[in-house]
Parts: sequence; C-alpha cells; structure tokens
Amino acid sequence: MTTPSPAVTSDRIDLTESSNQVLIVTINRPKQLNCFNADVVLSLAKIFSNTADGNDHDLAAIILMGSGGTFCAGADLSNPPNPQTQSSDLPEYLAINPVYQMSRVRVPIIGALQGHVITGGFELALACDILVGDETTKFRDTHVKFGLAPCWGLSQKLQRRIGPGRAKLVSYSARPVGAKLAYEWGLLDELKNSDEGQSALEGAIEIAECIGRQDVNMVRRYKRALDEGGAMDLAKGLQRERELALAHYSQAMGDGKTFEAAKDYITDQDRPRLRAKL
Repeated sequence: MTTPSPAVTSDRIDLTESSNQVLIVTINRPKQLNCFNADVVLSLAKIFSNTADGNDHDLAAIILMGSGGTFCAGADLSNPPNPQTQSSDLPEYLAINPVYQMSRVRVPIIGALQGHVITGGFELALACDILVGDETTKFRDTHVKFGLAPCWGLSQKLQRRIGPGRAKLVSYSARPVGAKLAYEWGLLDELKNSDEGQSALEGAIEIAECIGRQDVNMVRRYKRALDEGGAMDLAKGLQRERELALAHYSQAMGDGKTFEAAKDYITDQDRPRLRAKL
C-alpha cells in the first residue's frame, strides 16, 4: 500500500555562500492546486510555530512555496479549516493559525509564487516578508464572490502594500491581477522570467543567499524593527526603532566585536564588490 505524500513538506538546505541555511516549506497538494484543508493549516502552523520557538542561529530565511507550478488556490471546500477558530484570538486557536504563527517567526519569510495565489492563498502570501513571482503568477481575492470574510489579514495588508484604492479595486471586484501589474503595483517585490531560465524559487534562494551572507542576528533585529514600527504611526515607530537600537548597541558596545568587524570589512581592499541590483 502506497503511503500518501505529506500535505506540507519542510526541508533545510545549506546556502552555498555562507555557513547558514534556508528552510523551504512547500504546500504539497498539486492535484488540488495546493488548496489548503485542515491538515495543511495544522501542518503549516506547527512548522512555523516550531521555527519561532526554536533557537536556530544558522537559519537565515524561510521560503514558502507550492508544488506543481502553483502556490495556493485558496481553501479546499471539501474539508476547509474552521473559519471561526481561524478568526479567533483565543490562545488555543492562535496556536493553529498559520498566519499568526508566521508573524512570530524572527527570520525573513520569502514567498516563491507561481500560478494561482487566490483568496486564502493570497493571505498566506501576504504573511511573507518578500514576494517573488514569475510570469505565471496571478493574484485574486474572491472573498466577496462567495460571501466569505478575510481573517488572515488580507483586508489590512493588501492596502498597505498597494494602497487603499487599488486594494479596494482588487477585493471589491474579485478580478485577477497578473504578474506584470502586480510587480508594477509593488505586490510582487521581484518578477522572474522563466523563459530566461529564471524561476520564482531560484529568485527566492538568491535572496536567501544574500541574507545569509549578512549578520543574521542583525537581520532578525531589523525585521523586528520593521514589523513592530510598521504597525504604528510614524512617531511611535521612530520611538520603537530607538528602543530596539539602544538594546542592540548596549550589547554591541560591550562585546567590542561589532565595530571592529565593520571596520575590517570596509578597509579590506581585496573583498569582492557587489554590483547594484536595485
């Protein structure tokens, strides 16, 4: 008897340009266009919860993707997760909420997006820090088409990415947004061309490689400053940045290593120079 494939897989791979690693999390239901059921939701929540609670100093980033050429086409209506528990702020339900658990993760999460990114899948994508797509990537919010309410953050996060007017257009009309327009609007952060041998996953790994070459502890602290400050108004966000910086420099000034390492790097005439990509 054949053992069924897991609905979600997770694999750690070594980054080639550093001693760090990236965790690749894959929704593995290609025949169902990676629609999530209760099993997928629980598996994702457990993986991200374990990562958030772990102490993996060599983990530079996480890549979230779907198998079979599509990211996630939303909920599997034959066995959907309970929308009331997924909407709840009770601790026992937040424990099985994948998007909430993603918000607890300290390292950057990169979404490698191909094909359908629909409704709940759209919300999973917006829970990532950085989104990389290719020409097949297509976003669509169909909550209003089927009388569903977003509960994983789409109504708030989308307008912060592309502006309130465009977010209303996307969500009120349920019209799809193709890859090119998504990139122009800032919904996709990088757009790869598979005809030129580039894939969303390869683009995500390239970004993870860049992150892995940095001070990954500082990346984690920077992510905290961005996430916490971004949820506040500017004055409070600036205050929170100062608080986090003070905590960091209180440690850095004491260990005597941070500034020496930066000085050595800047004055090293033999180090390779990076070409600007932005």
